[in-house]
Amino acid sequence: MSRNKRDNELEGPVTEVPVELPQRTLLVKCPGCRRIIDQEKLSENLDVCPRCGHHLRLSARRRILATVDAGSFEEWDRALEARDFLDFPGYKEKLDAARAKTGEADAVMCGRATIGGRACALFVMNADFMMGSMGSVVGEKVCRTFERACEEELPVVGFTVSGGARMQEGTTSLMQMAKVSAARRRLAEARLPYICVLTDPTTGGVTASFAMEGDVILAEPGALVAFAGPRVIEQTTHKRLPAGFQRSEFQLEHGFVDRIVERREVPGVVAELLSLLGGEAPGVGAVDELHPEPAPRVKPRRRRDGDGAYTKVERARSTSRPTSLELVERGFEGFCELHGDRLFGDDAAVVAGLAWAGGRVMVICGTERGRSTKERVARNFGSAHPEGYRKALRLMRLAERFDLPVVCLVDTSGAFCGIGAEERGQGEAIATNLVEMSGLRVPVVSVVVGEGGSGGALALAVADRVLMLGSAVYSVVSPEGCASILWKTAKRAPEAAEALGLTAADLTRLGIVDGVLDDEGLNADELARTLLASVEARLDELATLNANELVARRYERFRRMGTAALRG
Repeated sequence: MSRNKRDNELEGPVTEVPVELPQRTLLVKCPGCRRIIDQEKLSENLDVCPRCGHHLRLSARRRILATVDAGSFEEWDRALEARDFLDFPGYKEKLDAARAKTGEADAVMCGRATIGGRACALFVMNADFMMGSMGSVVGEKVCRTFERACEEELPVVGFTVSGGARMQEGTTSLMQMAKVSAARRRLAEARLPYICVLTDPTTGGVTASFAMEGDVILAEPGALVAFAGPRVIEQTTHKRLPAGFQRSEFQLEHGFVDRIVERREVPGVVAELLSLLGGEAPGVGAVDELHPEPAPRVKPRRRRDGDGAYTKVERARSTSRPTSLELVERGFEGFCELHGDRLFGDDAAVVAGLAWAGGRVMVICGTERGRSTKERVARNFGSAHPEGYRKALRLMRLAERFDLPVVCLVDTSGAFCGIGAEERGQGEAIATNLVEMSGLRVPVVSVVVGEGGSGGALALAVADRVLMLGSAVYSVVSPEGCASILWKTAKRAPEAAEALGLTAADLTRLGIVDGVLDDEGLNADELARTLLASVEARLDELATLNANELVARRYERFRRMGTAALRG
């Protein structure tokens, strides 16, 4: 065969089936870049294309081998098989063919294993078996996995890949969505973590049930994640879909996925999350690798005696100040950022995730202005959209479920004022945070680290203890806004700043702030350590209170505010 003729044959339809050449070298065509890859090298790279990074599909058993600790997997319910109870045309033959092809009884494997030394219940769906379709066996085995996890007090880790509900089992397959979701709820009520990893493709009834019900949802790069598949949408709307539509990157941008994780990194990330959601800090080595030391920053200029209130406002807004994210990176031993509000989007103006220091795990939520000009634009200069507040609230609810304290860092001129923000309920998002934070049954400490502007700041500051940096400010309105409203000119902003009582000293006198952290002359590292020490001291105090006491005292704290100004 000529080389040209052979190359033309290899450029045929995209396939993952190995092609055997006369020299008996096994080659595979990458569905992403359409280049030819040596099968052995591809397998060594966990079926990830070394050229373009496309993640090819793995069988359930290969997925387990690539993820869990060697020799730790104990399979459950292996022999459970489906039957053709509807006498659906051709279904029995399809089942027989799938069993012969894969050597498996159905489209999911379940069991117990350890990942990075952390015990968990595990289910892994198998695209090789009727495209991972969900029938009665898949539903039953996943349901049993959640139930057994509750009995044995294990977290659950799930890998999804599915074309949706199995049509050959009729409405019974549809009912598996409700059945598994109810079992997943029991796991949540038992306060046991559920981490779900979405792989290509995850669609239909699986997406609309347990795939999107994780406490943390990870996804492999480029995975199709959808309820209605692209072909169905195009046939219904008669429109071509944009590039990347419904891929995992699209889902991350729209708030439905916490992180996109390369296949090789999945075991480490899952092990880290299992540790954090279990209230245990990961090992130091993993922290150093995943969270490198930030670049050094210059010391801020020392404050001068006699600075006016407006001078403090200007310094609170200074680009030379360390941001909320930088303080976390420098002060804490590690930070695992999570994304998305599970409703509409991921707002970069709010950072949220799991952090740890001194063996204590906590949920961090903070408004983030950004460090460079480009980053500040991307983060909307720290002015959050509704999605940012809803993301923070989602993480706070996660903290409550797993009994983790919450730490909020406030640095914002205020919630974003815009048409889209109003359309998506900016006021409702802030109001919901105020109500929910007032009743959180875990300790909450908030620190105003820069500018605390209006309701956009308060949405992260309904706390048991509210601290401020000495150089920070916290106000009902910006001095410029106050001057423009009252005196019709922003030029009187310095005068407004003095009248508003927005400095740390003013707010301590009014009982709004519980403590002031002296940050005069501190560089970024020193400030981060000071902040962390103060937060840990407050959390130590609050740890002596039970949940009912926390909520009651938090209510009384805010109930007292303003009563000294009343007459009669």
